Order: sequence, then C-alpha cells, then structure tokens
Amino acid sequence: MDADRVVVALDVGGTGMKCALVRPDGVAVRTERHPTDATRGPDAVVDTILDVAVGLADKARADGLTPVAVGIAVPGIVDEARGVAVWSANVGFRDVPLRDLAVSRLGLPTALGHDVRVGGLAEARLGAGRGAGHVLFVAIGTGIAAAHVVDGAAAVGAHGAAGEIGHIMVRPDGPRCGCGRPGCLEAVASAAAIGRRYAELAGETVGVVTTAEVAQRAAAGEPLAGRVWQEAVEALADGLATGQALFDVATIVLGGGLAQAGDRLFDPLRAALHERMTFHREPRLVAAALGDEAGCLGAALLALDTLGVRDRQEKR
Repeated sequence: MDADRVVVALDVGGTGMKCALVRPDGVAVRTERHPTDATRGPDAVVDTILDVAVGLADKARADGLTPVAVGIAVPGIVDEARGVAVWSANVGFRDVPLRDLAVSRLGLPTALGHDVRVGGLAEARLGAGRGAGHVLFVAIGTGIAAAHVVDGAAAVGAHGAAGEIGHIMVRPDGPRCGCGRPGCLEAVASAAAIGRRYAELAGETVGVVTTAEVAQRAAAGEPLAGRVWQEAVEALADGLATGQALFDVATIVLGGGLAQAGDRLFDPLRAALHERMTFHREPRLVAAALGDEAGCLGAALLALDTLGVRDRQEKR
C-alpha cells in the first residue's frame, strides 16, 4: 500500500543536508538534518550522503515502512539523465556519478536533481503553484536561480543548466557578477547583492548589513536603504518580466531568503512587474509555501517520477 511506501529524500547544501522519508502523497513522515561539512572534500561529502541515506532507509524498515526509491538534490550543474553532479562550488563536486553510487550502496532506484529545480517541482505540485499548470519558481538567496515547471515537470535543458535566470543581464553598467559578466540580475538583486550595495554606499562606518535590515530600514523611511531596496526591486522586476516574456507562465513563485521580506518585497514588486507588462499576460506573483522542506519534497517527487518511468518500462 502507498501508506507503507516511502522515498529516502536528501537536499544537500554547502553547510547542511535536509533529509526526510516522504510518502507518495508528498507527506514527510520523518525529517532529519545533518551537517555537510564540505570543507572535508567531495569524497567525504559523498560518503556522508550515502551513510545518511542508508540510515534513513534502515529507520524506515524498522518502522514498518518500505523504502522504494532515493531522491537526492544538489546545487550546481546537474546532468539528471546520467545522474551526475557535474559541478558544484558549494560542495566541491566535479563529475560525481552520485546516482550510480547511491544505487550501488542502497540497491534502490535513485534520481539526482538540481536543488532549485526540485524545489520548483514541489512548489508547483504541492505548494504555492499547485493547480497553475505553468509555473516559474525563482529562488532568491545568496544567488538567484529558477525552475520552469509545466504540468508538473521541470525543464532541465540540453546541458543540465536550465533556469539560470540570475544571469540575465539587467544592468549593463552594473556590478560584476561572480560569473564574470557585469550587471547580471544576481549581482544586483540577490540577498547578498542588496546587503553589499548598501554597505558600499553607506561607507566604512557600516559593518555587514543583512538584506532583512535593509528592508526594515527602508520601511522605516531611511533614504539610503529605500534607494537600495528600490534598485533591487526594479532589477528583479526586469528579470521577472524577461522570464514572463520567455515562458508565459500563469504563476511566479518566489522563494529563498529575500521572499521572507513579505509585503515589503511583494507589494512594490507586483507594481513594478505590472508596469512592465505590455501584450504579455501578467502572472500571479506569490510567495513560496513549503519553506525549506521544498528541496526534500521535490527530490522525493523526482524519484517517484523516475520510478514510475521504470515501472512502465518493465510492464512493456
């Protein structure tokens, strides 16, 4: 019965892993967190991932549950078809065949996905984009990335790099992005960029300022914070308008740290996006609903999708 079946799901980040046993209906019956400690090197991180996955599978069986698949989400560039973590600065992966390693260790069908794409998958099917059909999930944190989800499936791209909306150029004369080009959306409107911009304009008397603090100061009427916040909102609206021109989605779901600003972000951003719509249909703009569980839930959904494909192939 489905109630007894679970997916071992892991969302791997540079500092920590969010892990869960997830039922086919998208409900997590057990959650855990473990340190990634990427400073130990990629081989050690792989060992930790596999050890945690084995531990979760064993706990599932001890509780009378049946693990049927493994879903793993990692940052960076992911070749989902081959199950290879091609590149990830956060955890040091370079061409790591993580899917095959997991299959060998656990003996279960395994899917490997990109962290933002699986997060978008979860939000589109279980969260804020549920029922929309065409969803663009945009995660705004230290960086900016997106997932385009159509009828419950996220586009991967020819090389596993679809969704890099953070590297749309929005300000040709803007600050240089980590990718090497000037004026990328990520370099102007990410959480890291907003805090950095405020500190630069405020001068040496200001230490590290978080995006939340900039938002609070802007709401309190501080002119400099207001200027920085408005710059970021305008750039983000340009990026989202470009995304809408490309994908024509019904709903844009914003997640990540910046979305925690709530109405301080969404009210001016909706207005700015509205101003940029000409013949394009204006998308519904909403906050993500699943929080930091989205990665695990999406990894589980991806694994179930993979299992479904294999089940159908076996019946032919």
